[in-house]
Amino acid sequence: MKKRILCALMILAMTVSAAGCGQNIATSANFDSARTEAETNGITADTKGAEFGETVAEDYGGEDVAFNDFSYEAAADGATATAAADTMGDTAAARGTSKKATDDTAKSEIDLPEAGQLTAGDWNDNDNWGFFSNLVNSGTISFPSFGIYPNNRTAVTVKDKDGSAVVNARVVLLDGDGNALWSAVTNKEGTAYLFNQMKTPAVSVEVESGGKKQSYKLNDSKDNEQSAKNTDSSDLEVTFDGKGELYKNTDIMFIVDSTGSMGDEMLFLQSEFTAITKAVGTENTRYSVNFYRDKGDEYVTKCSDFTTDIKALQKTLNNEEAEGGGDYPEAVAEILKETVFDGGWKDDSVKLAFLIFDAPPHSGTEDTIVKAVEEAAKKGIRIIPIVASDSDRDTELFGRALSITTGGDYVFLTDDSGIGNSHTEPIIGNYEVRKLYDIIIDIIKDYRQ
Repeated sequence: MKKRILCALMILAMTVSAAGCGQNIATSANFDSARTEAETNGITADTKGAEFGETVAEDYGGEDVAFNDFSYEAAADGATATAAADTMGDTAAARGTSKKATDDTAKSEIDLPEAGQLTAGDWNDNDNWGFFSNLVNSGTISFPSFGIYPNNRTAVTVKDKDGSAVVNARVVLLDGDGNALWSAVTNKEGTAYLFNQMKTPAVSVEVESGGKKQSYKLNDSKDNEQSAKNTDSSDLEVTFDGKGELYKNTDIMFIVDSTGSMGDEMLFLQSEFTAITKAVGTENTRYSVNFYRDKGDEYVTKCSDFTTDIKALQKTLNNEEAEGGGDYPEAVAEILKETVFDGGWKDDSVKLAFLIFDAPPHSGTEDTIVKAVEEAAKKGIRIIPIVASDSDRDTELFGRALSITTGGDYVFLTDDSGIGNSHTEPIIGNYEVRKLYDIIIDIIKDYRQ
């Protein structure tokens, strides 16, 4: 009986070692069978190592086996075999906290991988506009991306009479007839990024804050008659007869592609979400987690309200699995529409939306995408894409278009962690490889006022 249990658990260890991006390790037929048999014989998790050590010593002449969750070491001939829980690339020495994974037929408890393993880079095209402009003008990259033209930019910096930044002011780009071409909210530096989506020429901007409104003519409206490849922008600084309004509240949203290829990223958020909220804090800060897959899957979108109940959100995360998908594009347009328009954002909050994904939207959804991006910019929702493994160049450019037009950062996973499949190297300047956990926390702190 003990030999059969040991064999079953060894098979499980090898099964977990083979698990990769897009596969679930939450439940396993081998694991369920072995665990049931072990429990039937009164072997608890705390005594597994001792029991199996005695078994091998008894049956194989003094060999010593120590069993620790999903790993084992066999010292019979001096060789060591370790079954790695490779979904996150961690060793099988789990960190001790556990996730409750469920499906329709079985429930089992596993230890989450150690936190802080995924590596990433961070880039801001708006802060490196000359570099981005040269990429576009040279034809290295091109737009639109799913209807978004991020290159036709006018950056407006609003200062008060004392030279201080006017934050959270609404700035609108107008054509000659007074029609709004783009609307955005100034950041903590007082800068708003405005974009002409290949419509009529822009001739002026309008700034509104604290009940006051002022208009400013652009130096030369002809500069805004730009082709798709011309990224020359009419950046300007204006003086406003008023003050900005500091926002005490912060709304932080995580939007996660939960299709089968996103197993590594799903486990990252499950294992690190609570730690992120502890580092950022919950005072005047709300969080939301939202998921999407694609048509034909169990669901297309699954959204939750903003809350300060971190335990409830952690439970929601822990009960989610990465599965489904099928074709490459996913329901990005649908989730952006739902979370931007109906996300429950506070008017008086710094708004950050982390979009964790590895595939672009479906073609034919351009109108939905553009409307969602325009609304996000108008509300001051900074979209921060986090592009995962197996993504292509189109996904990169789509993510960068989202971040540029909403005033956010662009984040991308790297191969340095050794976790998951290959990650596309973005066409950007020099960047520092850091832990994704650290990048997320730094971005949140940087955008808060």
